[in-house]
Parts: sequence; C-alpha cells; structure tokens
Amino acid sequence: MTLYADLHRHLGGSVVPRILWRYFQRQNPDLAHRFPEYSEFEEFYTRPRNTLDEYLELHTLVESVQTAQTLPYFIYRLLRGAYIFENLAYLELRYTPYLRTSEKLSQSERIEQMAEIVEIVGRASQVPEYPIVTSQILCMHSRLPYEVNRAIVDLAAQHREYVCAVDLAGGDAHVAERLDEFVQLYQYARSLNIKTTGHLYETSNGCYPELLPYLMRIGHGIQIPLQYPELLPEVAKCQQCLEVCPTTYLQTGTLEDLQQLKIVFDRCFEAGVDIAICTDNAGLHNVRLPFEYENLLTLDIIDFEQLEACQNAAFRHAFAWPYEQPPASLLTGLLQSDRPEAVAAR
Repeated sequence: MTLYADLHRHLGGSVVPRILWRYFQRQNPDLAHRFPEYSEFEEFYTRPRNTLDEYLELHTLVESVQTAQTLPYFIYRLLRGAYIFENLAYLELRYTPYLRTSEKLSQSERIEQMAEIVEIVGRASQVPEYPIVTSQILCMHSRLPYEVNRAIVDLAAQHREYVCAVDLAGGDAHVAERLDEFVQLYQYARSLNIKTTGHLYETSNGCYPELLPYLMRIGHGIQIPLQYPELLPEVAKCQQCLEVCPTTYLQTGTLEDLQQLKIVFDRCFEAGVDIAICTDNAGLHNVRLPFEYENLLTLDIIDFEQLEACQNAAFRHAFAWPYEQPPASLLTGLLQSDRPEAVAAR
C-alpha cells in the first residue's frame, strides 16, 4: 500500500457531503428542512463559486455545527475516510478554534474555550483503528480581532502536543488593511519557535511579499510562479514548500482550467522549489487526494516522477511527521530486512 501525506486540509471543508447531510437530517431540523433531498444538497455544496470570498462562505455552514459536542463525530468519520479511501499516513488539520466556540459567550470567554476545542480535536484524532499521524494547524483569521489572533498564537505555543503550526486564513484580500498587524503576529509566532504557514499568493489579490520571510511553508502560493517568478530563487533558498491544492482553484474561480497549473509545476521544478499536492477541502470538493494526483497525471500537468517528488516533499516538509523518511521508504527497508540475504548478513 502506498501511503500519502496531506499538509493542507481544513477541518470545516473535510466533511464529505453525505456525512454532513445525514447529520442535518438527524440533528438539525432547520438545515434538514432547507435541504430535504441529498442530491439537492450535494449540488449546492460542491458546485464551483465565482470568487474566493463566495467560496469561503460555505465554511460558515459547517463551522456552525462543528461544536465542542459534535467535533468527535465529524473527526472520526473524517479519519475513517482518509485512512480507508485515501491511504493517508499523515494529516495536518487546520481550523480556527475561535469559530468552534459558543457564540453565546463573550469574546474573552470564547478565547478561554479555545483550549477546550484544541484538546477535543486532539483526543478525537487519536483513533486506534485508523492509525494516521495527525497534528493541528491553528488558523488566525483575517476578519478576527487582533486580540483573538494573538490568543490563537499563544494557544499554539501552549499545546504543542496537539499543535504543529499556525496559519492565516479567512480570505487573502482582507489582509491588506491589517498587513502590519499580521507581520507582527508572525514575528511573535516565530519568536515562540512556532512553525508557520499562511494562505498567501493564492489569488492575485493576496500577494504580500512582506509576509514571506516569516513563513516556513506557503499555503497555495501559485501566483508566485504564475505572476512573480522572480521570487522563486528566494523561495527555493529558504526551502519554502508550496501547498498546492488543484481543485480549489477551479472551485473558487481563481483558475479557469487545471492546465494553467502546468506553468506552476514546471517553473517550481526548474527553480528547485518543492510542491506538496494537497486537497484543501476534500469534502467540500468531493475530491480526495488520490484523485488530485490522478487529475494532474491525466492532464499531463506532471509525470509520475514529478508526482513521486511531490509526495516525498509532503513528508519532508511535514511539521510533525516523526520519521526521517516517508512510509514507503520505511516499508521498503522493513521488507528488505526480512529477505534471506539480508537475514544472512546480520
């Protein structure tokens, strides 16, 4: 069995349409009434949107039902699907903990409740029958107050047993008016030795070179090879990996055709910039990681050698993968050690 790593998957966008619809039918009368038939809900949930902001509104639908009480329900089903259908060995789940707290509480009370959310996600992610190595990336949010975002960074520092990094999400166009604030937050995170990634250079409205020096990985980053290829040598020098999520760019209207990604891969390989192929929102797209691979291969955007390089890069740049090699290399070494010639040489 070939085993994979997904470095960029949102907790909200990981719930497949059928699981979410069944939850509505059983537990949420209002949403059950709104979507009485599954086919109607699947068409609404998975259809492409015109803009990134319109696409991100779908996350609010899931966030509203991912509470302290329901998170174990959703995470168990997420891991079950990831293990059985995607052969994942490693998964980084990212989300904004504040948006899973109770809206009935004050801001300070919601900040306090975030620690409980992190612990719930951490415990729920430990499923013996689906032994995926998991870790959390806590997302600051471009539309949340500074106090909340700083508390998210502090939370990451306080719960390193569950959290491997911080991110900045919420729509890249909304970062501009608070750019200095987010630079300061990333500086603060790095001063605490917290690993960093960030939604950056996903769209033409989200290109902020001021943030690049503080990132260890770049969430999406496709506009760098597309519009700013002069930045690629520095990205390669800093060993910053791009987290490329192919289907997302069709769903958000960022790209018209996946063929446009060939420039991204070609220029990155030429410059020595690593790419990890990711899903972003596998449930929201109804496209799992092996199909992201297959689509890129079928369209001749990458070849099998390049695919293997991207798969290996995902493990190499994983923030919490506990081994020096990807699982395929570990398995090969184990099998070779059991061969008669290997045993005789011991």
